[in-house]
Parts: sequence; C-alpha cells; structure tokens
Amino acid sequence: MLVQIVKQNLSENIDLLQQLTNEEFTLSFPELSNATIGEHMRHIIELLGSLVDRYESGIINYDKRKRDIVLQTDKTEAIKILEKYRFELDKPNKQLALAHNCFSDTETLETNYFRELLYNLEHSIHHQALIKVALYRLPHIKVSDSFGIAPSTLDYRKQCAQ
Repeated sequence: MLVQIVKQNLSENIDLLQQLTNEEFTLSFPELSNATIGEHMRHIIELLGSLVDRYESGIINYDKRKRDIVLQTDKTEAIKILEKYRFELDKPNKQLALAHNCFSDTETLETNYFRELLYNLEHSIHHQALIKVALYRLPHIKVSDSFGIAPSTLDYRKQCAQ
C-alpha cells in the first residue's frame, strides 16, 4: 500500500510538470522566497534518489545528494527521473543505515526502506503544498485535490463531511 501511495504522489508531480512550460518551471516566485517550482521538484527528486539509488548499499545519506541543476531547469529531465524512480520503488523492506551530518559525518541511525519511503512521501507532500501556493499565479495549471495534502488530513476531511 505504501509503495502505491508513493507512486501516486510521483504521478501527481509528473502530471503537474507535464502541464508547465519550461519557463513556468524555472520562474521565480516571491511567494516561495524567489525559489522556483523546479528547485522544489529537484529537492523532492534528489531526496528520493538518495534512498532508491543507495538501497543496495544499505546506507542512505540525504545530506550528500547530487544537487543537479539540470533537474531544476529542464522539466523533461525531471519527468524522466520521476518516472524512473516510480518504476524502481517496488523493493522489499530491509534494514538501512541513515547517515547524517547533524553531529558528525560518520554517525548513523537505524532505519528501514519503508520508513524512509514514508519520510520521502511526507517530504514530497510538504513541497507540493509550497508549490501549490505558487500555482495560484498559474490558474491554468490543474492539480489533483490531494496535491500537497497529507493522507491523514484527507481522511479527516472525509470524516468531517459525513
């Protein structure tokens, strides 16, 4: 179920990017502290890539991601990588080590693939919510009702509507 929800989230991101022109993808928005939708999408992609690309090694480090400018300036390349990761998500859960640079570059925490998939889902939803603010200036762009909204919030809204 988790993998399917992450795939759905990636599909929402792909659907958004397919509607944007490359100029809109790279447009700075004051509402985003002059960041671009492309910068937010690159960040989503690279964190997920840190997990998917390092799954076999078993050591994940979100701090040492690539920061590939092409992913924030070429929406076609961003779509290509999102589709690649959507295809590669089906992996069994396994123990992983999460390296981080909070205290030292050698400290690790125990984690697992599904926990990190959940983290990436929540991270993507957070950035989608920010992107959604910018989309008010692009009213021709349509996103799903769930875009940028946590599954728990969607469930809560359903309960309130009953």
